Amino acid sequence: MADKKKNTATKKASKKDATPKATLPPSGFKVAVREILRSKSALTALIIIILILLFTFGGSLFLNRAQITEMNIVDAYYGWGQGGHLLGTDDGGRDILKLLIMGGRNSIMIGISVTVITEIVGLVVGLVSGYYGGVVDVIIMRIVDFIQILPQMPIIIVLTTVIPNYNAVTLVFLIAMFGWTWAARYYRSFILSQRDRDYVLASKTSGSSNLQIMFREVLPNITSMIIIDVVLTIAGNIGIETSLSFLGYGLPTTTPSLGTLIGFADDPVNVINRPWLWLPATILLLVISLSINYVGRALQRAGDARQREN
Repeated sequence: MADKKKNTATKKASKKDATPKATLPPSGFKVAVREILRSKSALTALIIIILILLFTFGGSLFLNRAQITEMNIVDAYYGWGQGGHLLGTDDGGRDILKLLIMGGRNSIMIGISVTVITEIVGLVVGLVSGYYGGVVDVIIMRIVDFIQILPQMPIIIVLTTVIPNYNAVTLVFLIAMFGWTWAARYYRSFILSQRDRDYVLASKTSGSSNLQIMFREVLPNITSMIIIDVVLTIAGNIGIETSLSFLGYGLPTTTPSLGTLIGFADDPVNVINRPWLWLPATILLLVISLSINYVGRALQRAGDARQREN
């Protein structure tokens, strides 16, 4: 009798163990890490980005800006490794390696700063436009359309020449003045697909305010899309700053950047006979852009996988 009860209890326990357990899908962070580790190119790109950040931001901590920008005509146009300068010097005798470190840091900082502003403004505008829809959406999108058809680069160039006390902060806001519109349109498209979901309707039924629904319910569901856009936008904004500085309308001439270094290539003599002036900055910009792009694509695949698993 005791053996029979024991067998019955064992069968019940085995049935209980056999019952499938509900499992939550992996978090967005885990999916992103898994995708990056799976892709050798993305993992290599991430390591390169970390090394570049250490090279620029870490190296700049040990440099004196006043000494870097101080001109010494006697040391002008030293070539590779000459006069104790690993990457040579420019027309003012300034060390190219030190300018590369400071210039890389400045360009990356501007790219990140512009991205933070454009993403915040674009996200808020996209949330409001996509969530409310109707007349609100039409008005906001017409404003966005108008700003997007304006010639961005010529307007920025004109403003840089007329604004007094022009500096890096001014450049950041000038670029961000146009960049937020693309982020707004990007996020609006995702909000439109989310606003009629069951969880949004349930929140409305429970009496939650529109602000609570937008920022507590909808926003967390598009975090993966936000991360993807932030990463890819940084590379684009670095490119915009570099282009403006190359043309002479970016950072002030006293502030080094990748664009000012690449700007030496506007002289055919420098292109042919003095490649150390512009080639290191060109290579660094190319590596930064490609590395960010590879990591961004991996995050994009992770975001798609996350949506499928949900």
